[in-house]
Amino acid sequence: QVQLQESGPGLVKPSQTLSLSCTVSSDSITYGYYYWAWIRQPPGKGLEWMGAIASSGSTYYSPSLQSRSSISRDTSKNQFTLQLTSVTLEDAAVYFCTRVNFGGIPGHEYDYWGQGTQVTVSS
Repeated sequence: QVQLQESGPGLVKPSQTLSLSCTVSSDSITYGYYYWAWIRQPPGKGLEWMGAIASSGSTYYSPSLQSRSSISRDTSKNQFTLQLTSVTLEDAAVYFCTRVNFGGIPGHEYDYWGQGTQVTVSS
């Protein structure tokens, strides 16, 4: 059973950088056929895919967030991280890290999720 857990500050000021980490247990982010993604959900809105990192280290970003996003990893800790610069009030959301499994059941690619972490943007 794969487990993911987000960590990071719950409060960020506008214009600052948001940094979040996701720790993965019972699986390796280096090996395998998976991608590791960041998804967020603003209050009252739907899920928004932000970006992902593959086991190879290749990264992919949502076009709307690419200029402000950076996903990296720390293989020694089996973690992958998200940095989002120039934060605004619109970035307030619950942030999830997920595993993406294209080798599993179609329609169920996002098979494991972290519990989510609330990020508030306020001066």
